[in-house]
Amino acid sequence: MTLDPDTTRRLRDGMAGGVLSFPLTSFHADGSLDPDGFRTHVAAQIATAPGAVFPACGTGEFFSLDEDEYRRVVTIAVEESAGRVPVVAGVGYGWAQASRFARIAEDAGADALLVLPHYLVAAPQDGLVAQLEHLAARTRLPLIAYQRGQVAFGVKAFRRITEIPNVIGLKDGHSDLDRLQRLTLAAPEGFLFFNGAATAEIQARAYATVGVPAYSSAVHAFAPEIADAFFTALHAGDDKTTDRLLRDFYVPLVELRDRVPGYAVSLVKAAARLRGRPVGPVRAPLTDPSAADLADLKAVLTTGLDLVGASL
Repeated sequence: MTLDPDTTRRLRDGMAGGVLSFPLTSFHADGSLDPDGFRTHVAAQIATAPGAVFPACGTGEFFSLDEDEYRRVVTIAVEESAGRVPVVAGVGYGWAQASRFARIAEDAGADALLVLPHYLVAAPQDGLVAQLEHLAARTRLPLIAYQRGQVAFGVKAFRRITEIPNVIGLKDGHSDLDRLQRLTLAAPEGFLFFNGAATAEIQARAYATVGVPAYSSAVHAFAPEIADAFFTALHAGDDKTTDRLLRDFYVPLVELRDRVPGYAVSLVKAAARLRGRPVGPVRAPLTDPSAADLADLKAVLTTGLDLVGASL
């Protein structure tokens, strides 16, 4: 399919100017979707001028949304963006189901799609390529492949996916810099790369050394002041500020995140609630933090906000 090169340009420009926002999906206390809460939350995210906004992805609990909920989430993100920043919606599962979500995102006005790792099964390289080929043939939207978990492209397979007209980028969550360097060297000119490691700021310097300075920021979902301060310091070469934020905020946050599986999302939602954001609880199989962990999170968040001159 012929793609509008404007989407790639807008993403590239956005990546150079700010972090990538992955908004949380708001739920009521009973677990039902809270569209008004999500609208408030995503509007606040977009108001901080991120490089792009990625609704219904991992941080947005894509895996827990049905198709009607997904439609509402992506539509709201597009409406609130109003063309100010690119909207990249998550899609996933096998290519057949991913194609259904892709059609919904396309109808809602999304600019591109992030192809989340497929469900459960390990697959050979040919299968990973075929997954993207099938999906690309069924949508006009640009695709960003996400390698994480059971998806990891070798150089030969990577070259093949770059030849798929719809595929414009790769988000990496493996943090295997040797492999990633080989992929960046094999990429065609203009191909986009994103650092998608958990709490990506921790590895932002390392990723930049292999030519991948752009990164997603879960912290932006609850403390854009901290995320933006880190981004500014990193790109200005302000090592003193970067080190202080890493040492006193990001590293303690990661140590807390690693206590319980799923806290990569649960803690982000809890931190947003601590700041009065209308995001609600997580959906099962995730669980909200314990009272003790919530107290520790509040202390870490308060320290981080103090470092950038903001308050809880």
